[in-house]
Amino acid sequence: MTTGGEVSSSDALDQVIGPGRSQTVGSFRFWLADQRWEWSDEVAVMHGYAPGTVEPTTELLLAHKHPDDRAQVATSLARTVENGEPFSSRHRIIDTDGVVRHVIVVGDLMVDDKDSVVGTSGYYIDVTDTLAEHRQETLDDTLPELYRARATIEQAKGALMLVYGINSEQAFRVLTWRSQETNIKLRTLAQQLVAEIAIMGGAAVELRTRFDHLLLTVHERLRSD
Repeated sequence: MTTGGEVSSSDALDQVIGPGRSQTVGSFRFWLADQRWEWSDEVAVMHGYAPGTVEPTTELLLAHKHPDDRAQVATSLARTVENGEPFSSRHRIIDTDGVVRHVIVVGDLMVDDKDSVVGTSGYYIDVTDTLAEHRQETLDDTLPELYRARATIEQAKGALMLVYGINSEQAFRVLTWRSQETNIKLRTLAQQLVAEIAIMGGAAVELRTRFDHLLLTVHERLRSD
């Protein structure tokens, strides 16, 4: 609750993220056995389809990839099928109206009750730049609590920028998505993320896979706080 015209942290976060944020993130599942896809309504809309009107397939998904990114995504999908790796990527898609969207696909493994890998699941995050300057000004001017914690948040953003090859605004949007999705304060989530990044290592593909898993599970180590 606020008094005297003050803005709460949650209200300010809503201003930063802006209306309709839920439309920028959608979920997917991919089963290895029959190479079957399932996507949420949000992912369908990202590709330009009305929810429930199209059944996603590998061929359809690849057809929507930007020509310059298609080979990279196809390679990533091949590793998923051959090695049981989570599907993750940063690339561009072209929707049915010809609009180019920049997306990050953050994936993790799906396992059965015997811990055998049966597929991959995760999220499509639309990070197409919109209102970047306005959102940055809002962050600077109306979020004093977050501003005081900016050093840690900037570190977390920097990690996202390095791993996913995105800009500062896009990295902030990914962090705020995970904060709202897990109902954990942005500052707290960033602190835990930065702390756990220190123990990571490995080759580029392995690092990306491990970071995806970290991003999707870091909140679980904070549940008891």
